[in-house]
Amino acid sequence: MSATRRSADAFALQVMMGLCLIWGVQQVMIKWAAPDIAPVMQAAGRSGISALLVGLLICWKGGWDQVGKTWRGGLLAGALFGLEFFFISEGLQLTTAAHMSVFLYTAPIFTALGVHWLLPSERLRPVQWLGIFLAFIGIAIAFAGGVSWDNLDRRMLMGDALGVLAGAAWGATTVVVRASRLSEAPVTLTLFYQLMVGFVGLLLIAMLSGQITHVSLTTVAVASVLFQGLVVSFFSYLTWFWLLRRYLAANLAVFSFMTPLFGVTFGVVLLGEALSLNFVIGAVLVLLGITFVSAEQWVRRRLRKALGQQ
Repeated sequence: MSATRRSADAFALQVMMGLCLIWGVQQVMIKWAAPDIAPVMQAAGRSGISALLVGLLICWKGGWDQVGKTWRGGLLAGALFGLEFFFISEGLQLTTAAHMSVFLYTAPIFTALGVHWLLPSERLRPVQWLGIFLAFIGIAIAFAGGVSWDNLDRRMLMGDALGVLAGAAWGATTVVVRASRLSEAPVTLTLFYQLMVGFVGLLLIAMLSGQITHVSLTTVAVASVLFQGLVVSFFSYLTWFWLLRRYLAANLAVFSFMTPLFGVTFGVVLLGEALSLNFVIGAVLVLLGITFVSAEQWVRRRLRKALGQQ
């Protein structure tokens, strides 16, 4: 019998703020260290470090016995995970960390669309369709920030598009986990598949593209890879899964939208990135749409309360 999950409390909010801060600064760290180590090599390095640690954790707590019935879904989830970070790595060389932070977190939109078609029990409700509509309108407006009749910024537009593709790959990964036997596997095993397959795939891409030689072991480069491998991919992901086992996912989803806000803030403050009005308006619509999709029940309760309904 599964444990009863409770509504988020002050402790959950504090932990989520810490996690969102970590996730928000991640894109900034990748872009900050890019002159010293290629982003795709950073992604490969972080995945390799985390895969080793998660593998050791599975050896300690168990879980390898389920490989026989989960490896197919695991390989697919891992391939999509690696694809996500390939898009992030390439996109950050063309657009800003602030833009990437917002477009990456369109992932819940693609997850909702995927489970709508694959899982009859999770059909989208009207409020969620409204959220999807708002999010895609927001994406269109935010993209317009890189468009000008006098100066078409093709690099930023391509980088932004890669950010959306990264969000789609992340969303597809979640759909694979939900619709396959991975949904019943230990979270450590699911995470290991993603990290290990992602590591191999990203390292292969780096070798084929020649980016494997773009590595200088500077303080910034080492700090970025270690931060991503130890803090982001290992500690924060396992903490997130721990929260999901104890609190209602819809409550946590609302708090998780602080991540792109932190990402945009860090991009502006630490990297000096500029924000266009189009992007700000579009980002607000995207975040509002994602809130409607990911926390549909919470949104409905708030709407009923605002309208004076029971």
